[in-house]
Amino acid sequence: MKTLKLIVAGFILFMSSNTQAQVAVNVNIGTAPSWGPAGYSNIDFYYIPDIESYYDIRLSQFIYFDHGRWVHSRKLPKHYVNYDLYHGYKVVLTDYHGRTPYVYFKNHKAKYYKGYKGKPQKMIGYKKDHQYENQKNKFDKKQYHDKHEHGNGNKKH
Repeated sequence: MKTLKLIVAGFILFMSSNTQAQVAVNVNIGTAPSWGPAGYSNIDFYYIPDIESYYDIRLSQFIYFDHGRWVHSRKLPKHYVNYDLYHGYKVVLTDYHGRTPYVYFKNHKAKYYKGYKGKPQKMIGYKKDHQYENQKNKFDKKQYHDKHEHGNGNKKH
């Protein structure tokens, strides 16, 4: 009888650990990318006007038109490989929950033209911008220097 209880307990323990592992795997599916706009939930796609492409959040794939067809890829096409997703504007398609947002491409392209900028966006994640940081540090150092020089009466004319 003890053996049967141990087998049942082991089976229950095994099944509960499998259930937890499955939940952990499923939680990460459909997570918005770090370069995505913050503050949205229950969305499936972004439209990126500068590169006339979509991003499918559920599948973590870009969708773009290439050689006469819509391509699904985890990477951007070669001619946009250097596009800065953190600083480019993303239109959050809050009203579309299908699988083929590109059926509305003509409307999206007309409404959200290349260079389109809507409301300011805060990103989910952060990408350190070394060029910005260097300019900011130079400005901060100049302000510090000017403030301390002026405070000592050593104004330069």
